[in-house]
Amino acid sequence: MPRLSLYRPEKGNDFKFLDRSINEQFQVGGTDIFVHKYLGPVNPAEGESTPGVPTNTNPIPELGIQDLIFLENRDRHYDQDIYQLRGIYTMQDIDFNLSQFGLFLQNDNIMITFHLRNTFDSLGRKLMAGDVFELPHLKDEYALDDSLVALKRYYVVTDVTRPATGYSQTWYPHLLRAKCQPLIDSQEFKEILDAPAGDGNKTLRDVMSTYNKSMEINKAILAQAELDSPQSGYDTSKLFTIPLTPEGFVDYINAGDEYITVDTSNPNIDASTVLDTPSKEVYVGYLTEDGIPPNGALYGFSASFPLGASEGQFHLRTDYFPNRLFRYDGRRWVKYEDNVRMSITNLGADETATTGLYPGKPIKKTQKSSFFNNTTTATISGSVVKEKQALSKVFKPKADN
Repeated sequence: MPRLSLYRPEKGNDFKFLDRSINEQFQVGGTDIFVHKYLGPVNPAEGESTPGVPTNTNPIPELGIQDLIFLENRDRHYDQDIYQLRGIYTMQDIDFNLSQFGLFLQNDNIMITFHLRNTFDSLGRKLMAGDVFELPHLKDEYALDDSLVALKRYYVVTDVTRPATGYSQTWYPHLLRAKCQPLIDSQEFKEILDAPAGDGNKTLRDVMSTYNKSMEINKAILAQAELDSPQSGYDTSKLFTIPLTPEGFVDYINAGDEYITVDTSNPNIDASTVLDTPSKEVYVGYLTEDGIPPNGALYGFSASFPLGASEGQFHLRTDYFPNRLFRYDGRRWVKYEDNVRMSITNLGADETATTGLYPGKPIKKTQKSSFFNNTTTATISGSVVKEKQALSKVFKPKADN
């Protein structure tokens, strides 16, 4: 009598019978899932986020890597055909976790189980990270806005495994389990989100993405911040400064322009008294210098000092960066303070913004504007090159002839 064993070195009739029975369970109890098949990285068009990055020459495009430095596939190509599979997963409530800083979603990742052979027959390969699922049974037909189409629900595959429960008595696998997370509006899924939504000229990005609303909220926050704190540091222009002599007396001039030095107890100080300008900054702190004379004193500004200056006169030199305020002590111009208080919002690369949210306001020159947002070019050996380049282009080999 031959030995009884459900395991066989080959996948025999027992395996095929169990595999057909398991597949039937998915057809009876599963839900339709539309698959946007990932086809591999593509060379982005000029003007995109990473122009000029070549497509990896891997013989299997899906296994290619676009950026070998950061190991990312930022520009992905998806099949225009939609594949339909049957999957099973456990429905769960999606709640907001308010116990931490910010707003976090709980239970937003789902595990969807598929039949292994049916997946391969439909797609021509197994499921893999990068595939995008559309769950038609989660459509929301009752949107709160004026959209005329149902809001779709998309998930992107982040990992694919063979679950332990997918092995039958024959010791062979029958199932695949895909770990999925909600799709967000990012560069990787540009092809999917640029597809028409069925509502006039709107795309899926117009209907589903929160980018525009997030930008509106961000601009409103910046506008309120401009009103609450238009400049960095502390505003001391509203504080009055009493000028003192080196001996500690009040430094003033009477109505007859006769220079007198007295102590603060002198009863002759009356309404006709004119105080001299302070000889030094009194309120010293973090970013308190604004290039404006104290007590509202008059001052001029230019790229050079004026002739015939009088003692105590202020002048702002605009050829300094930042602008520097000087005071004439009767013999020479003495540095008083620098204008270090600048606009909080970085509006661009020019001296004054002409467009945007705050036209006509000064622009802060920082590392953000001069390095991170560097748009200047340089001429090297007769070739014009951009000073700011992506690492993927810097390390790209080029012919030197």
